[in-house]
Amino acid sequence: MIIQIDSREKARAITKIVSEFDRHGITHPVSKLMVGDYMNYDNPRLIIDRKQNLSELCSNVCQDHERFRRELLLAQKNEIQMVFLVEHGKGIRQLADVIWWENPRRWKRRKNPDTGKWEEIETKAMTGETLYKILCTQERKYGCRFLFCDKEQTGSEIIRILSNGL
Repeated sequence: MIIQIDSREKARAITKIVSEFDRHGITHPVSKLMVGDYMNYDNPRLIIDRKQNLSELCSNVCQDHERFRRELLLAQKNEIQMVFLVEHGKGIRQLADVIWWENPRRWKRRKNPDTGKWEEIETKAMTGETLYKILCTQERKYGCRFLFCDKEQTGSEIIRILSNGL
């Protein structure tokens, strides 16, 4: 098995993934991919895009929405199945679990100007329920998939997905 790693993946961030590939004797050349981060040469129509956590994914679908959408459309146009592997952990095992995600940007501490005491105020940051609805729409509209794992499992999950398909 040969897994190509996108050259935009930061070497420091993927040391454990590369170690897992080495442990399984998987060759892993580094070169720019059209979309995503990991591709098996035996099945170039299935590509994994790794996300560090739900905060990164939330940022992608909100602030970087147009870029994210263009990547999904490019994959769809080229008949590529995109799998987003989110290294969130913390009880998020499947897409339905995203509903219960607590966005760390949802609450902000500030000093009350009247009382001088610290208080937590709710912001307009996205909720887990809203993010879940957006991700479901993207799966339906673009044919992508959102899968979840702990950071320690990322390398073996990439191998599993790329060798067995979905």
